[in-house]
Amino acid sequence: MLSPVSAGVSTAPTGEYGPEGVYVMRSGGLLTCSGLRGREAEREELQALIASVARTGCGGLALLQGEPGIGKTTLLAEVVTMARAAGFSVGLGKAEELHRIVPLSSLAACVLHGDQPLLSGDAFADLARNQDQRIWLVERLAEAIEARAGSKPVLIALDDLQWADPLSRFALKQLPARLRTSPVLWTLAGRPDPAGQAEEIVASAARELPTVAVPLGPLSRVAIRQLAEDTLGAAVDERVRDLLDGAGGNPFLAVEMLAGLGGTDSSGDLVPSTLVVGVRGRLRSLQAGTLRFLQMGAVLGRGFGFHAAAALCGQSPATLIPALEEALHTGLLDDDGDQLVFRHDLLRQAVYVDIPPSARKALHREAARHLVAAGHRPIDAVPHVLRGALPGDEEAVALLRRAAEDVLPVTPDLAADLVTRALELAPPARPLWFDVGEQAIVCLTRAGRSREALSTGDRLLACRPPLDVFSRLQAALGGTLWSMDLAEELRRRAESALAVTGAAPQAEAKLTALRALALSRGDDLVAARKAGEAALRAATAAGDREAHVLALCGLGEVAQNAGESAVALERFAALSTIDPAFLPEEIVAHLHMDDFASSGRLLLQAADDAGSMRQAMMLWAQGQHDLGLGRLDDADAGFATMERLEDDVQVPVQQVNARVIRSRIALLRGDRETARKHLTAAQERLTVKPNPGNTAAVRFLEAVHAETDGDIELAVDKIRQVQQEGFFMRWRLLRGWVDSAIRTALCGADHALAEDLAAQARAHAESNPGVPTATGIAAQALGLVKNDPSLLEDSVALLKASPRPLARAAASADLGRALLAAGRRPQAVAALTQAHDLFAESGAHAAAARLQHDLDGAGAGSRRAACIQRPVQGWGALTASEKKVARLIAEGHTNRSAADLLVVSPHTVNTHLTSAFRKLTVNSRVQLANLVRALPDAEPTRR
Repeated sequence: MLSPVSAGVSTAPTGEYGPEGVYVMRSGGLLTCSGLRGREAEREELQALIASVARTGCGGLALLQGEPGIGKTTLLAEVVTMARAAGFSVGLGKAEELHRIVPLSSLAACVLHGDQPLLSGDAFADLARNQDQRIWLVERLAEAIEARAGSKPVLIALDDLQWADPLSRFALKQLPARLRTSPVLWTLAGRPDPAGQAEEIVASAARELPTVAVPLGPLSRVAIRQLAEDTLGAAVDERVRDLLDGAGGNPFLAVEMLAGLGGTDSSGDLVPSTLVVGVRGRLRSLQAGTLRFLQMGAVLGRGFGFHAAAALCGQSPATLIPALEEALHTGLLDDDGDQLVFRHDLLRQAVYVDIPPSARKALHREAARHLVAAGHRPIDAVPHVLRGALPGDEEAVALLRRAAEDVLPVTPDLAADLVTRALELAPPARPLWFDVGEQAIVCLTRAGRSREALSTGDRLLACRPPLDVFSRLQAALGGTLWSMDLAEELRRRAESALAVTGAAPQAEAKLTALRALALSRGDDLVAARKAGEAALRAATAAGDREAHVLALCGLGEVAQNAGESAVALERFAALSTIDPAFLPEEIVAHLHMDDFASSGRLLLQAADDAGSMRQAMMLWAQGQHDLGLGRLDDADAGFATMERLEDDVQVPVQQVNARVIRSRIALLRGDRETARKHLTAAQERLTVKPNPGNTAAVRFLEAVHAETDGDIELAVDKIRQVQQEGFFMRWRLLRGWVDSAIRTALCGADHALAEDLAAQARAHAESNPGVPTATGIAAQALGLVKNDPSLLEDSVALLKASPRPLARAAASADLGRALLAAGRRPQAVAALTQAHDLFAESGAHAAAARLQHDLDGAGAGSRRAACIQRPVQGWGALTASEKKVARLIAEGHTNRSAADLLVVSPHTVNTHLTSAFRKLTVNSRVQLANLVRALPDAEPTRR
């Protein structure tokens, strides 16, 4: 634990060592600010940020950076002191070099320590046990911090950021922006980061909240001399001033010289040497047992347990008491009550570098064995393994594999690195090497490093493994190829592996299922279905769960691509029963059946058990649900949130389709500029995942935009391109876009294309006789092609049973225009009015405006009041959902409690809140509450 330094004036040269190795003088019970000599401007800047967070109620972030010993820890301690004085609740932690890969170890130090820990040790342990996704874990941390910030401002301070573990760095990229509307100040201190990770954290926060970068350079000569006078309690002479010039403006080195750790020569003069040389001189005066004890501690880390060091020394703790006392007396170590700590990491490093490299490796290996024997998690021993393992060390390989398995759910990239290192250590072309390689393929794929996974697999296969191993490796590579959208290559490899005898039943079942999955993306869906059913039988016979999941997934894909909604639902429901992670697919399958009641029930279920779900895919399902019900604002927010979460974990699955849908929503609203931006984003993302589905979706969106721009010829050509993508893609149009495509084709005088589209709609309806939307759209398509008002009347009648207001509105609009052309004005006005109101209620203002033009032409009364577009700023600019969220937050709800009331995810609440803050030009929940209190009577806050 770091000790805060309070301001005061020194009158006597008695004191103690404080943070950053600064000798802090005592006087009248107060500690001086001697460690802050030359940092007055930086202190004022940080104090202003503290005051701003406390005053405004919005977040802030500060990054302190500088070389080792430059005063970062001292300044951070001063921030803690100032924040506590301002009424902040403080969480203070320090990242450790040898814990830099242990997931969430760095932030754990912040949330578990301090005057009022943000989480109890038990709560944090429970959080770590039950997490299975980075996003879910970060959201739970955000909720804990947000709850504390509701009663008082919070400071979260982390020292030695350069050693933060990957999961903590991931959280630090998300949390400041996520909590920007709460009074939370993040203060991070670390060395300059060549990899730019600290800068990435600041850049992520800077877009949303005030940030301050505080670079710490060398102190001036004047500041160093003032520091010397503080330390010595008297003016310094010329000899000492000359010595201090050798510190290069580094306060830690200066104080070490002044404190005498550099030793003396025969004349009694201080030795102006480097720190390492100085520490060596000091160590030479120690007992041999003390020196060995310090070296063992240096191997274990800056902070280490007395018993662990004793075990590494091969002695009982009792026999090492004299060594411990001498180490403490020298000022090299402190005892914080829980563990021993080198007073500064530079001191630990100075001791550590004097250990011969070969001895270091052996000691790290022994440290790893001790940690494992003491019951620590494999990941706790991994830092020592990485420093001490040699090629062929099978014990190290086993430990790295176990650690990789443990961390895979939350830090797949780290898991991939660990198992890749294990592969390097394993004896080549031996059974263990192939086993580790198979695990490496899986971990690399999960980490999104598919090309590396494929390269690793091919390298293993090139060594001609036994037939059973060959089959297992090809099965492992199946997931890699599927993630890379290489369906044809997946089919080829699966068939090649199946043609070789000798595979175990489980591997053969997986390969059979993978082949069926690959065939689901082809033109022959009948063959794909047969392959999937055979795969399901093989998986059941082999009793292999993974093969069972793959077979059901393939059968679901086949049914979905064939437009057989009932069959797809059956397959995906069975799949989510085996693996709840596939619940989003089941929800979407219910939507394709027009069963919004079941999809809504499952979304509620998912909200209660969000930890076990794929967060981004659940938001995709929620967005589809809202879109189907005509909730354009909620759907747009859901898809935007989904894309943000996919960006966070760098796994872009549905980003192309989300942008396509959001572009169409913007066009319905009449926001052509935003629609164009979404189109551009979809086109850019298509280059990342250029599969047939994404390609067809973007091509159709390009057709819609071309028609909007008046280029009918280009629009028709784009629709033809979609048709040429093959039968596999047609279901995408038939669920809600076919009417738009037919109108475009007719406008472009391509009657044959319109008839082809109508025939597809009819075939789709025949495959889904119990789905009102499918049967209604088929009748609408035929009515458009034949220009037959009676068929369009049938479509409106059929669609009355559909839960989709936008589909009902489009059919009524087509009927109204056909009736108007036929001279049946009263009936036309009724149909157009119904369509107008449905579009307006959904927020489709542009579509409603076009119908108003038709109504004006028919001489009907104006209905413009129903579709007045929202302003850009102010309360009136908020959507209905944003108003609900704003009122709940203003009442004091957290994101979680507001989400529970509105039956949405906290991520969606955050998206609505972000938009509301932007439109209202407020920066904190306090400002929002003041604004809401000034409004007229409250509106309802629940759906």
